[in-house]
Amino acid sequence: MRRLVFTGLALTAFASNSILCRLALGHALIDAAGFTMLRLTSGAVALWLITAAIAAKPASAPAPMRSLVSAAFLFLYAVAFSFAYINLNTGTGALILFGSVQATMFIAAVIGGQKPNPYEYVGLLVALGGLAYLVFPGLNTPPLWAAGLMMAAGTAWGIYSLRGRSSKLPIVDTRNNFLYSLPFVLLLGLVAFPFLQVSPKGVLFAVISGAGASATGYIIWYAALQNLNAKHAALVQLLVPPLAATGGVLFLAEPLSWRLVGAAALILGGIATAIFSTYRGLKNRSS
Repeated sequence: MRRLVFTGLALTAFASNSILCRLALGHALIDAAGFTMLRLTSGAVALWLITAAIAAKPASAPAPMRSLVSAAFLFLYAVAFSFAYINLNTGTGALILFGSVQATMFIAAVIGGQKPNPYEYVGLLVALGGLAYLVFPGLNTPPLWAAGLMMAAGTAWGIYSLRGRSSKLPIVDTRNNFLYSLPFVLLLGLVAFPFLQVSPKGVLFAVISGAGASATGYIIWYAALQNLNAKHAALVQLLVPPLAATGGVLFLAEPLSWRLVGAAALILGGIATAIFSTYRGLKNRSS
């Protein structure tokens, strides 16, 4: 139950980030660099305040290099995601992003010895088919550089998630990752300063995304990852697009269609097939 609650909360936070990003960038309330910088900076501040308030300390000596590497992947994901969406529509971007996440985490799982069974392959194909069915109407031939950026974002997020599976204290590790991302944020600010365009609403959405959905969502995700293997951590993230699309219906007045309902059913069915097949296999081996 704890695993399901943590995973559900984390995926809801991811979907919230998508909605906030659409609200800010889709309405040109802020530029991509400004959104990224405010998102990571406000997340770092929020996490520092949270850990200070609860006096959270690492169980062992901190590993600066490990935090720096994770921070680099966190920054790469955030900045590539924002800039890619300047020239990608939502459907195309989601397909490229989550396709890259799946590829990264499943390849890592196979390399690490987690051999998928036939049902997991079927579940993955069904879930990806549902995702493709959901976003297909908006697909166009994307600019090569934008598609490459979104692939980089998906790969970076996949690696960041894989590194989080070994976290012993998620709140401290997440705080360190955000804090160590600030030098990268500073470099981005120096480069992008002449081109920054912000508005009060854009700043608000970026701060909510960083201090709220990102800071708390990533803590919960790191906690959830302790109970998920790489294959299942990859699969459950396919829930984010239908969650984000549902949020679009509720908060952005986007139309609800039977295509959305059907795609969500395929994605949920594919994930259930893959995950429950593993548990069934474990149960059979133990009996």
